[in-house]
Amino acid sequence: MTHRQGLRLGTRGSLLARTQSHWVADRIQDSGELDVELVTIRTKGDALLDQPLSEIGGKGLFTKELDRALLDGSIDLAVHSLKDLPTEFPSGLSLGAVPEREDPRDVLIGPQGGPLTLDTLPRGARIGTSSLRRVALAKARRPDLVLDDIRGNLDTRIGKVDAGEYDAIVLAAAGIKRLGWAHRVSEELDPGSWIPAPGQGALAVVVRTEDLGRFGWLRSLDHLPSRAATTAERTVLRALEAGCRLPVAALGLPFGGGLRLRGLVAHPNGRRMVRAEATGAQDDPASLGDKVAELLVKRGGDLILADLTEVSAE
Repeated sequence: MTHRQGLRLGTRGSLLARTQSHWVADRIQDSGELDVELVTIRTKGDALLDQPLSEIGGKGLFTKELDRALLDGSIDLAVHSLKDLPTEFPSGLSLGAVPEREDPRDVLIGPQGGPLTLDTLPRGARIGTSSLRRVALAKARRPDLVLDDIRGNLDTRIGKVDAGEYDAIVLAAAGIKRLGWAHRVSEELDPGSWIPAPGQGALAVVVRTEDLGRFGWLRSLDHLPSRAATTAERTVLRALEAGCRLPVAALGLPFGGGLRLRGLVAHPNGRRMVRAEATGAQDDPASLGDKVAELLVKRGGDLILADLTEVSAE
């Protein structure tokens, strides 16, 4: 009887995080003689649910505890939503794989039953979101809307809509679809104008750098077009020194061997917004990300981010 090697996979404890981690574990186990055990680790971001992300944000809000477990050998890999990862990895850790991306769009979710779109919401409707990017896009489209912070697991947030606490909420399509809740989507927001967060819809498999060559299953998990697109998007973030909590959006769209990249920097009041778009080679996504970041700076994106950084430091 062949002995199956064991891997310990670190995950956050939410239903979505565990669903995503089980998805990765199943594919690792399908690739060879490996058993994968999920290890649940509580992060700072999970513990502080009573504060807006923009106030408690910072590098590694949802990742530091898993990084520590990887570095001390308590786990062998960690699975994250890529949009939660800082653009710079701690020394000794690397991005091992980016599996094929789910739907990167944002969606609007209202009460069950009846059609609803962002444009048909009643005047002064209360919208829940924990993202400054979504606040900015919503206010630019509908200045009359009331945008309120909402935290918690996806089922908790949807429950607050059904209870009448919010008229609607804006969430990532990927999480809703991974949980099998696509029937709750009221409107899929057009990514041409409503650009998602960098890395949204993609998963990240993080490992110790020393294990990159040792874990052969990483290659079967890595989806090169998804890695290229998200690398370009995250390069925009890094070049702007924006971090994952400021209102920066980016979306890479692979085509053939090429890549189209859209970027956006917005003020949360929705009145100041700059956009940029460029195309490049799929095998050099970082250069494309730098190009779009440069265009955003030339159009005033750096001034918007500087204003927000000054306010948050006061």
